[in-house]
Amino acid sequence: MAKVAWIGLGVMGFPMAGYLLTKGGHDVTVYNRNGAKAEAWTAKYGGQSAATPAEAALAAEYVFCCVGNDDDLRAVSTGPEGAFRGMGAGAVFIDHTTASAHAARELFATASDRGIAFLDAPVSGGQSGAENGALTVMVGGEEEAFARAKPLIDCYARAVNHIGPSGAGQLAKMVNQIAIAGLLQGLSEAIAFAETAGLNLDVVMETISKGAAQSWQMDNRWRTMHEGKFDFGFAVDWMRKDLGMCLDEAKRNGAQLPVTALVDGYYGHVQSNGGGRWDTSSLITLLKPHTPKSDD
Repeated sequence: MAKVAWIGLGVMGFPMAGYLLTKGGHDVTVYNRNGAKAEAWTAKYGGQSAATPAEAALAAEYVFCCVGNDDDLRAVSTGPEGAFRGMGAGAVFIDHTTASAHAARELFATASDRGIAFLDAPVSGGQSGAENGALTVMVGGEEEAFARAKPLIDCYARAVNHIGPSGAGQLAKMVNQIAIAGLLQGLSEAIAFAETAGLNLDVVMETISKGAAQSWQMDNRWRTMHEGKFDFGFAVDWMRKDLGMCLDEAKRNGAQLPVTALVDGYYGHVQSNGGGRWDTSSLITLLKPHTPKSDD
C-alpha cells in the first residue's frame, strides 16, 4: 500500500482516484478546487481530503493530477500552495492532464531540481474509460519513475506505455487527437451521406463496421450521431483546446496538419452554434439541419 495524493476530481479524475483506493488498496488523500467534490469523493470511497495541493502531497510517495490546462497544472504543482511544496525527495508526480509538451518539460525540470520525478501521462478513453478502469495512458519521463508508477496507473488503465523522455506522453496524446479529429469528420460525412441517399443506416453500419472502415467511434457513436444525441463525454471545448496545442506544436516542429486545422475550424462553428459542451461527435450537426436532443 502506498501513500497517494490525487489532485483534480472532474469527470475523469473522480473515478480514477477511486480505483486507486478500491482496486489498489492505497491510502488516498484528495484535493479539488471545489471542496464539495472532495467531500463527495470521500463519502463514496473513503480516504481523506486536504485543503490545498501541498497539504494533500505531504509525505505522499505518488501525487496524481488531472486538471484542465497548462495554467491549472502550474497552479496545483508549482503555485504558492502547489503540490511540489509538500512533496519530498524521491516522490513521483504523475500528470494526467492533457497539457502542452512545453509545460511537461518545464515542470520536469522544476521537479528534478527538487529531487522529484515528473511523468507526463495523458489518457485516452474518455469518461466511460475512466469509469470502467479501461483507459489508455501515454507516458513521458524517466523510465525508472515510470516503472515505479506503472502498478498504480494499472489500477484504472487497460494499456500503459512509456513513450519516451519528458514531453513524449503529451506528444503521443496529440497524435491521438489528430487521428480522432479526422476520423470523426469522415464518419460524420459518411452518416450524413447515407441518410441523404435514403439508405437503411442500420444495415449499412452493420455491414461496413465489419470491414476496413471499422473504428471505436463508429461502433459506439454512429447511432447517437444519427439520432442527434451529443452528451457522451469529451466536449468540443476540450477538443478545441487539444487541437490548438497540436497546431501550435506543429508550427514548432514543422509538421503539416491540413485536415486537423480544417476540423478545428469546424469545431469552432459547432461552438458558435452553442455546442461547446456537446461531445466531439457533434461535427455531424454542421452537415444536416436538426436540433440535438441533448439540448431538449
